[in-house]
Amino acid sequence: MGNNNNKIAAAALLMVAGGIIGAGLALLMAPQTGERTRRDITRYARKAKSRTEDAVEDLSDTISDLVESIGDKTDDLLEKGKDVAGSARKDLIRLIEEGASRLEKFRTRLTRM
Repeated sequence: MGNNNNKIAAAALLMVAGGIIGAGLALLMAPQTGERTRRDITRYARKAKSRTEDAVEDLSDTISDLVESIGDKTDDLLEKGKDVAGSARKDLIRLIEEGASRLEKFRTRLTRM
């Protein structure tokens, strides 16, 4: 058991040492100060926010235009449907009247016979 605890302690010590060495190397190799890095991050965040807002606005405009176009097309189709239905109704009434007329003629012929 003591051997296992020693291995765990050694691994933990190596991890802490590696973290400290890595942080030290990062500070030595950093190309700029922390203040400048924070300013750059802030500037990049503002640019990203601005681009995102522009993209959202463009998308919103596109969707609005699409909805308006769909509404116009729907209105056109509805009007065409009404026209077709009215025309079909007129044709149906005409056919019914023709059928009734033919039936009356046929009935007249039958009564004469």
